[in-house]
Amino acid sequence: MTQAINDLVRTAVFGDDDARAAARRTIHLEARNRGAISSSILPLYRAIGRKEAARRFTVPAFNIRALTYDVARALFRAAMRNHVGPFIFEIARSEIGYTEQRPGEYAACVLAAAIAENYRGPVFIQGDHFQASAKKWATEDGKQSEIRALESLIDEALAAEFFNIDIDTSTLVDLSFPTRDEQQHTNYTYTSHFTKYIRARQPKGIEVSIGGEIGEVGKYNTQPDEVRAYIDGVRRLLGNPGMAKISVQTGTSHGGVPLADGSIAQAKIDFDVLRETTRICRQEYGIAGSVQHGASTLPEEVFNKFPENDAVEIHLATGFQNMILDAPSLPHEMKEEIRQFCFDHCMDERKDGETDEQFVYKTRKKAIGPFKRRMWDLPPDAKQPIIDAIEAKFEFLMEKLGVFNTRDVTKKHIPLRPADLPEYAAASAELTAAATVDPNEGE
Repeated sequence: MTQAINDLVRTAVFGDDDARAAARRTIHLEARNRGAISSSILPLYRAIGRKEAARRFTVPAFNIRALTYDVARALFRAAMRNHVGPFIFEIARSEIGYTEQRPGEYAACVLAAAIAENYRGPVFIQGDHFQASAKKWATEDGKQSEIRALESLIDEALAAEFFNIDIDTSTLVDLSFPTRDEQQHTNYTYTSHFTKYIRARQPKGIEVSIGGEIGEVGKYNTQPDEVRAYIDGVRRLLGNPGMAKISVQTGTSHGGVPLADGSIAQAKIDFDVLRETTRICRQEYGIAGSVQHGASTLPEEVFNKFPENDAVEIHLATGFQNMILDAPSLPHEMKEEIRQFCFDHCMDERKDGETDEQFVYKTRKKAIGPFKRRMWDLPPDAKQPIIDAIEAKFEFLMEKLGVFNTRDVTKKHIPLRPADLPEYAAASAELTAAATVDPNEGE
């Protein structure tokens, strides 16, 4: 069976249009038949918001940018071995572009991995940072184009069974206004717009888990009155839209800040922001709490502090990318070609004063898509040590985040839908086989 699913997922990624679409459809149906069900995590988050979870844990959300099928298999293995219930596979709008993974491909890789590892249970696939470009939003034509692009991406994600979507219009916050409501007005207005859009199109019987974001990651730290201004604004427009969680800024940045030698500067995290945001969310609004972004490059000793400070979810991406691109077993020739790719194709992104190492560190992610097939075809002696190291890292993080032995908690709040339920099957009846919109740069 393993070789058969290996062949099928390869077709789902690299086949021609018709073969690719057929392979993806087969994977979705086979996963469902075997009990690996694309699901919304919202019922669990609602229980957390009502303080019904008996223990503290932070749900890890993993952005898998490269070797997606193999890495997803490693994640399922680590989770199953330790009876982990909630863990999320996600991909951001920007990552969809530079990794050349449309939602249909990403979901197919994740569900094929579930089949290969004989996983049974809810599979949480998430659209991370479905983000509006502030630069494009500056003109009316650009704004309308961005709205259409995000709506199209939402359509594509729902068709691929992304039943968890994080709306990120935090880029539109305008701090030049005197009041928090005015500062957050465009943010909460378009969070509401896209929430309404999702709710009108989600499959019957599925309530998509929707996250919002208050302040753009990498900017100044979130303040309590911003939380209230944002949520109150959304609720004035939509009533209670079933928002799952709120992403906040605590002092981190996506990918970390590279120093002159290419190493990463140590971030100073304000855990008080996470704790206070979650307190406000749960006590005043019944929302699960705060989400930490930009965390995968943090020191290992800080990860136990996220559940201690009531972060409901944490997003982990660049660290795993680095484990692949810096792996001792990755062929030297490929590393050099990736480095040269940055100089050949990304020089317009180079900033004054950057060293070569800083520049390559920040731009080498752009090579992931063009090198996708070559990474997929790495020989076992090059690929397996990478996967083994990532699997060990998954296990370490899940232990620190407190999600070992949480399978029963998830099962209690997220019952799986019957595989033969017609309206559920309709969710993937028409999987998107090709790109429908340029994802642009959002992260």
